[in-house]
Parts: sequence; structure tokens; C-alpha cells
Amino acid sequence: MLTDDQTAIIKATVPILETGGEALTTHFYKIMLGEYPQVRPLFNQAHQASGAQPRALANGVLLYAKNIDQLQALGPLAAQIVNKHVALQVLPEHYPIVGACLLRAIREVLGPDIATDAVIDAWAAAYQQLADILIRAEAGVYDQLAAAPGGWRGARAFRVRRKVPESAEITSFYLESTDGKPVVSFTPGQYLGLRVFIDGQEVRRNYSLSAAPNGRSYRISVKREPGGLVSNFLHDRVKEGDTLDVFPPAGEFVLQDGASPLVLISGGVGITPTLAMAEAALARGQRDVIFLHYTRNKDVHAFGKVLEDWASRHPRFRNVTVYEQGEQDKAHALGRPVIEHLQRWLPAGLDYDVYFLGPKPFMAAIKKFLGALGLPDERRRYEFFGPAEALD
Repeated sequence: MLTDDQTAIIKATVPILETGGEALTTHFYKIMLGEYPQVRPLFNQAHQASGAQPRALANGVLLYAKNIDQLQALGPLAAQIVNKHVALQVLPEHYPIVGACLLRAIREVLGPDIATDAVIDAWAAAYQQLADILIRAEAGVYDQLAAAPGGWRGARAFRVRRKVPESAEITSFYLESTDGKPVVSFTPGQYLGLRVFIDGQEVRRNYSLSAAPNGRSYRISVKREPGGLVSNFLHDRVKEGDTLDVFPPAGEFVLQDGASPLVLISGGVGITPTLAMAEAALARGQRDVIFLHYTRNKDVHAFGKVLEDWASRHPRFRNVTVYEQGEQDKAHALGRPVIEHLQRWLPAGLDYDVYFLGPKPFMAAIKKFLGALGLPDERRRYEFFGPAEALD
């Protein structure tokens, strides 16, 4: 428990974090990833190189400091962290490493005049408070997943039953447990954690589940990313019949129950979780579904035939595709997202729920357009494939 003096010290550091937080978190990752190889598999090095991960952590630390005396104001941040940690199997023994490296980074970046013993003690108490909250929450999720029908704890071996190219860039992997037993259900929108070993190096990644739950198997659909360590490994070296270590499903970007029209807007590989959402909603048959997908061209357009089939069989499903480039007769429109697309294809009025996912500039545009249309924040839901960032 933080003392009143420690709480005051944390809040006093907010201006410093606002101007120098990213430098601090960059140094933190340099220390931790350089000196503690046991935690390296938990972090995507591409996000380190781009600065996205240090930037996301800096924003999180700043938000925590600002709300140190009213943690309920953190909103969904804690749930996002817990789900990411569960998908990658972050464990209690990892927290002391993070804490020690964070305190060292604070002292080394801010220097002894600012990072006094009192400041370090306050941040040590603040970090331990947050660590205790997250450890308890994650333990609850781990226990719940292990106790659920078909559930498990830690890694479980899954065989790649089928490997299906869906476009020039995206390939689906159908996964079945090697023990032949059922697998835990999930909520559409969630993702799986994978652990792979590439040339002796352990690496972990999250991939969205791209088909509705069936209790027997999972499907993930992976885009080949230029220079992507794991995506290229999966595309080039994993074959049908191979086994992969899989962690249980997690994620808080999930389809909510409702009767209002459901609008799913995706860009590129952002289509993967929205496919599972659409499939589940169509099976329930309780709401209209509008599936608006943006992609570069017909060659990289994944699941086009699946969506056409759904549209032919489900009167309440509407499939709309926009190509950035190509032939007009192959898509409903050409170009990048504009507000006129939403005005044309979304339901009249504001009684609908929207889920959207894709590259950051794409999501920023969609969020802006939905706001301009007057759709309330609580009816707009989105998630980042990588570290969370500001869209405004």
C-alpha cells in the first residue's frame, strides 16, 4: 500500500513522464532484453525496433501515474494488459525482473538529482501495487481456463491438420490437439498464443482466431509480414502434420451479445477476428451483419469466396469489399476509406454496433468517420494487433 507521501511523489513525476517517458522505457527495454534472456520470448523485437512497444509502455506508465490514487480511472487498460500477458504466459516470476529493470532505468535516465531514494522507493511501491493487481487477475484467468471444459494451463501440443492459402499473403492453419481431446471454447475476437523455436530461439506470438468456436479445433490465419520472424517461419517451414505449442485463448476485444445491427469493418489481415465474429453472429441469427472489408487488390483479398457464400445463404448478411487498386467490377468500390463509404453502407440512424480492426492509419480514419457520423464511443470497439497506441 502506498503512503500519502509516496502517492504525492508519483503524481509529481507526471510532468517528467510526459516529456521523457519514452526515453525512460526505451532504456528500460535495453536493460531488460539485454541482460535477462529468459524474458526475450515475451517481446516482439519488431515492435522494439519500431519504437511501438516503448511508446506504448510509456503511455501506460504515464496513465498509471496520473491515476495512482484512483485506479478505477484506468478503464480497460488493466484488462488489456492481463489478456496480453495470459496469451503469452507471463508468470509471477517475471515481475521482479521487470520491476528491477524499471527502477534501474528511472535512476539512470533521470539521474540522482531527480531520482532520489524517496522517488525510487515510491516507484517501487507503485510498481509492486500494480504487479500484485495483475498477478492476481492473471492467476484468476489461468485458473478459469484450466478448469473450463477442454481447458488447459501453459503450453499444449497441437497438430497442424490443414494449411490453406487464403490469398497471396494470408495462410490459414487448422489446429487440433495431439491428445485428441476437446479444446476450450472462446469468444469471437479472441486470439491464441503460439510458442515456436526458430533456429534454437524461443519466440511467442499472438494470432487471432479466424473461425467461430467448435470445441474440437482452432483456426488462425496468418499474414506473411516482410521480415516477420514468426510469420515467415509459419508460412515457409511449418507443414501439415507438424506440431505447435499453443497457449489458451485470451483477449478482451470480443463480440458482445445484442440485437442491433452488427457492423464489422476490417483492413487487410484485420479481417481475421471479424470473420469469427460474423460467423458466430450468423449462427445465432438474431441481427443483421454488415461486413465491410478494405484490401489492396484481388490478389491479397482473403476469404472472398467464403463471404460471397455467406451472403448467398444468409439474407441478413451483407458483404462489401473495397480495393485500393484494381478493377471496378471486382469490388464494390476502389480507393481508400472515406466517410462516404460509411454513409452509403452503414445502417440509417445510430442504432448499430461497430467493431473495426486493421493498420493504425486505417483505424484512425474509421474512428474519425464514425465520430463524425455521431456514433457514441460505447458503440465503437477496436483493438491493435501490436502495442496499443493513440488513434486521435
